[in-house]
Amino acid sequence: MRQTDSENNCLVLGGTCDLALSLAPMLMAKGIHPVMTWRNAAGRERIESHLTDWQGQYESVRLDLNDINSFDSLLPQPFDFLVDFAHGHYESFVSGADAERVSHYFMENIASRAVLLKHITRMMMVRKQGRLVYVSSSAAELPAPGQGFYGAAKRASEALYQNCGLELGKRGITTVVLRIGYTDAGRGRVFLQNRPEALKQVPVERPMTVQEIGETIIFLLSHGARGINASVLTMDGGLSAGKMILAKM
Repeated sequence: MRQTDSENNCLVLGGTCDLALSLAPMLMAKGIHPVMTWRNAAGRERIESHLTDWQGQYESVRLDLNDINSFDSLLPQPFDFLVDFAHGHYESFVSGADAERVSHYFMENIASRAVLLKHITRMMMVRKQGRLVYVSSSAAELPAPGQGFYGAAKRASEALYQNCGLELGKRGITTVVLRIGYTDAGRGRVFLQNRPEALKQVPVERPMTVQEIGETIIFLLSHGARGINASVLTMDGGLSAGKMILAKM
């Protein structure tokens, strides 16, 4: 990792999810200090219970995309890295969606994220360095029925990150989007337990593991990957490519 005069700090949004909790020890093993975010006391306890062996080597802070005031807790602390797993989940057919819930969902997952990125990138601009990784989904490109709002919010968030890389690359701040497909974690695990046949669509015939996703993110944070800027990478075992091929047949 690129060394700085101060300790490398990495803000991990959505710090209570399985992928974030798997990534945290990898970061610490690389000498990077994770700052894990949580929304409520249950989330804080989940982080503490999963990272018991790493006490004193990470921090956790409350940050809720529903509460912009919670962003103030980040202001005194500079960050060299940001990994963003945070995203609410809302599935509904467009024709049957609740208008108020749709408005709230986009406010939380797009507008609030834009405000947060303003905070983080302005911190990074002072130090003239920063690396941001947004963990997206293959649903941003090819949503299934009922995933229209989820896919739209993911796609919009991708655009925010890409533009940060375009606008701030000359100031040493770069970004990359990682789209992942079926995983063996969180909602992905539950979905595959109920629909194991879905893996037949994946050329490698298995979900992506938390370990390999974490290792990929570690690489994307490395100095050697900084040339991958304002770009979207797909890590889904060939799922999207297979869907595109089928669509053309």
